[in-house]
Amino acid sequence: MDIADAGAMMERKAPEAALRWKAPAAMVLVQLFQMGLVLLSKVVIGHGMFVFALVAYRSALGAAFLLPLALICERGKGRGASRWIIFHAFIGYAVPINLYYNGLRDTTSSYAIIFLNIIPLITFILSLMLRMERLQFATMAGSLKIAGVLASVGGTMLITFYKGKALHLWNSILQHHKDEQTEVASNHLRGRILLVASSFAYACWYLIQSRVHKVYPYKYWSSMATCLVGGSMTALAGIVLRRDRDAWKLGWDLNLLTVVYSGLLATAGKYSLNSWAVAKRGPAYPPMFSPLSVVFTVVLGSILLGDSITVGSLLGTTMVIAGLYVFLWAKSKDVVGNQ
Repeated sequence: MDIADAGAMMERKAPEAALRWKAPAAMVLVQLFQMGLVLLSKVVIGHGMFVFALVAYRSALGAAFLLPLALICERGKGRGASRWIIFHAFIGYAVPINLYYNGLRDTTSSYAIIFLNIIPLITFILSLMLRMERLQFATMAGSLKIAGVLASVGGTMLITFYKGKALHLWNSILQHHKDEQTEVASNHLRGRILLVASSFAYACWYLIQSRVHKVYPYKYWSSMATCLVGGSMTALAGIVLRRDRDAWKLGWDLNLLTVVYSGLLATAGKYSLNSWAVAKRGPAYPPMFSPLSVVFTVVLGSILLGDSITVGSLLGTTMVIAGLYVFLWAKSKDVVGNQ
């Protein structure tokens, strides 16, 4: 091997070595964005911010941040498939996000984040029921999928029905927010129902996405239009439910910070990083990191907001994380085997 060949080999290895740390770093950053979204949203909603206003403003900013990406990456592709975009925005954006925020209001941040991480499992169960996916029981991948689903569902049930002893590991920084948790406890059942309904809606959205992408495969325009249409639906519903102008006002406070954070980082930034990771590592790669948001939110939610960490929630969270990793690992092996 001469010097030229060695130099060419080094140039090829350099991008691969950079990708080894850039891809996981990007996915960890996405989970940090998700954690920040849940914690900030919990605080502002707990202090009286109108949920429909939060979603409407977040959607408008998210659409504004995604528009330049659509114009640059998919120039001239912004027409067509209007009916599918409306359906997509309603099922996959307006309904689940509003349900989730209302469920978050009635529970805790560490509790609500778990339901985002069981969406892939609910999607898998629904796809089996609708015969959109086959489960091969005789294969190792099929058996691990079942084990992962059972572990995650069991962990969710454990969190829901068993509390156990509270673990007082540290003092809450925001003690006044911790005192508000007693007021939330009476609506905890309603919060659970709303979070389950939100997860179900998200799962249904994933099932119809394949059809939407076939008729309109432009991801940036689709995402921008979904934010815009879904936000408009939410704003109209919010105006009907609450016409008080004060509910829609924003000042230079935490409410404005949450809206900007939600639109810039938790919508445009999160989507862009996920799309890049899928292009580099495949569709099964980003979900592998979703349990990290549970860990981040449980720890910081306890430190900052005083969310309770109980034996039941700790054991249940561990089961959910383990089950999700087993399921996604088996799913990735199954996809590779079918290629």
